[in-house]
Amino acid sequence: MSVEKAIHNLDAEIIVIDNNSSDDSCAMMQQRFPNIKLIQNAVNLGFPKGNNFAVKEAKGEYVCILNPDTVVAEDTFSTVLTFAKKQTDLGIVGCKLIDGTGNFLPESKRGIPTPWVAFTKIFGLYKIFPNTSLFNKYYAQHLGENQTGKVDILVGAFMVMKRELYIELGGFDEACFMYSDDIDLSYMALQKGKSNYYFHEPQSFIIKGKAL
Repeated sequence: MSVEKAIHNLDAEIIVIDNNSSDDSCAMMQQRFPNIKLIQNAVNLGFPKGNNFAVKEAKGEYVCILNPDTVVAEDTFSTVLTFAKKQTDLGIVGCKLIDGTGNFLPESKRGIPTPWVAFTKIFGLYKIFPNTSLFNKYYAQHLGENQTGKVDILVGAFMVMKRELYIELGGFDEACFMYSDDIDLSYMALQKGKSNYYFHEPQSFIIKGKAL
């Protein structure tokens, strides 16, 4: 498991929330990764509630929300933490996400989806005018995929932040079963006067639709 290798030199723990899987994944986890804290729910609580429960159980100063279909590099967490600790106004840090074929996932960094911004996405205006601020906010195109900087919204597949801030914000909105909760959490961090950062140096691979 890539996460175990990535925390080898860190004082860290791995907490896995299982939302009532119907396969043998829990037995596999217990057999192959006995040092992981596995929490098995009797029902599917959804993405927000499951993560909120895990963060309550966590003991670290920082937490990383990570999708199960993600492979991280061995230096991903150490690199992100080094960057995070340098920020005086830290909200949430996200990293460069790549799909299983090596393509950059533009949802790694986004803007607040106001009606206008959503309009530019639906009608593809962000593709036609990628360098115009009026049209390029949905995917935060003021930053290239290989540029680090402040953005409004980060994706819930990979989010690093202080545990204290996560709890202060109330975590993910449990009224959302899944999707849009990452937008809400990112926005609440901004409302607290914090800055969210897209950090391009580390990479995480997302194998969409498959649990690793």
